[in-house]
Amino acid sequence: MGHRLRHPGRGGGREPRLALLPVPFVLIALVTVVDILAPPGVHLGPFLVAAPALAASFTGPRMTGFVGAVAVLAQAVVAVVRTNLTDLNHTIQIIALVLISVFVTLFAHLREVRERQLTQLRSVAEAAQRVVLRPLRERMGPLRLASVYLAAEAEAQIGGDLYAAARTPDGTRLIIGDVRGKGLAAVGDAALVLGAFRAAAHQEPDLPGLVAHLEAAVAPDPYDDGHDGDAHGEPPEHDGHREQFTTAAVLDVPDRETTLYLVSCGHPPPLLLRGGKVLPLEVDHPAPPLGLTEFADGGFVVQSFSFEPGDVVLLYTDGVIEARDARGAFYPLADRVADRVGDGPEALLRHLCADLLAHSPGGHLGDDAAMVAIERLG
Repeated sequence: MGHRLRHPGRGGGREPRLALLPVPFVLIALVTVVDILAPPGVHLGPFLVAAPALAASFTGPRMTGFVGAVAVLAQAVVAVVRTNLTDLNHTIQIIALVLISVFVTLFAHLREVRERQLTQLRSVAEAAQRVVLRPLRERMGPLRLASVYLAAEAEAQIGGDLYAAARTPDGTRLIIGDVRGKGLAAVGDAALVLGAFRAAAHQEPDLPGLVAHLEAAVAPDPYDDGHDGDAHGEPPEHDGHREQFTTAAVLDVPDRETTLYLVSCGHPPPLLLRGGKVLPLEVDHPAPPLGLTEFADGGFVVQSFSFEPGDVVLLYTDGVIEARDARGAFYPLADRVADRVGDGPEALLRHLCADLLAHSPGGHLGDDAAMVAIERLG
């Protein structure tokens, strides 16, 4: 399946905007007719300003200006029918309507420029996301894969969640992780981890060596004292020692063994779907998150689990299990996948995505969420 899922309602909506187009003209016609038929002491002309103001909220500057011009013309018709164009009351109304129409047309222009800029930024973000978080291949050796990324923010395209897979001569290696924090710093750290994984997955002979390489890539520079300053000797804006770390689960799935090997660095345990049961793959000796392993006493311990043909392993980030409903209850991932045992990876993730968004109020997640489903074929 596609590796990125957009939120419902995200993006433009040209059709709804076009459907609203007759509304300002209907308003102008209604106000004009009622104003002409009203008693001499009643003047409804000021209500005509609502037409260009309404148009500016959903159309561009040209249409807004046109609606304003029609409103001014309607006000002039009212003036001619009721008195004359030189009547002080109608003259002031016409001048005010012209000024307001010019103002809201300028507003519509600025809004259109802003929307164009956001569209360009969104396109750049999508391109960056495709480079940083490449889609997984559907087949890798004896494995069938599916992946999905759900952004918490409606306009966000990239975040701190990450996943990747790489083929080796003996099997497939995978990683899923979650960078602490948000924004560009988290995106940069995610790109750093993914780059290190892709570079070392083919070179490191064992899983502890691969994880050690990832740790070396994200660990703080021991020679960076965080007080470099700028060219004029002024202090930097931020301390160079960032409190960033990345939880990760790194797997090695050999082609010729019905086994998977797992190193967990503070990441939620994968779920194994087998024979109607959901089994969490809890490791006995988890390592600290990447970037914090200097505080660990031992090295990276590999634990093996049975992974037989027909089994499906679900990897996920904490944005999935920490999603809350309107009452504050967490998303019960293990319970929700229990009745989907036997589904393929694509069908499983499609169901989980819809269910997760339905669980979250308004379909908006509190944190980015990523999932990867892996099935071993016969």
